[in-house]
Amino acid sequence: MARPLSALEPGERGKVTAIGGDDDAVRRLMDLGLIRGTTLELVRRAPLGDPLEVRLRGFMLTLRRSEAEHITVE
Repeated sequence: MARPLSALEPGERGKVTAIGGDDDAVRRLMDLGLIRGTTLELVRRAPLGDPLEVRLRGFMLTLRRSEAEHITVE
């Protein structure tokens, strides 16, 4: 079931199926390794829900919730 990355709970894994948003944001996320087919894990979210910490490709990445809402995972 496809849903935004921001909907995952800590410890859940997902595979990137799509990245939306403006072209600059999409390019930046893809440069960081977020491309279709990448498996990632939501490690934790800040107490107020923003930002999110994600583990992918052997490194940790911190994303704003607004960015994570444009990343679709299944």
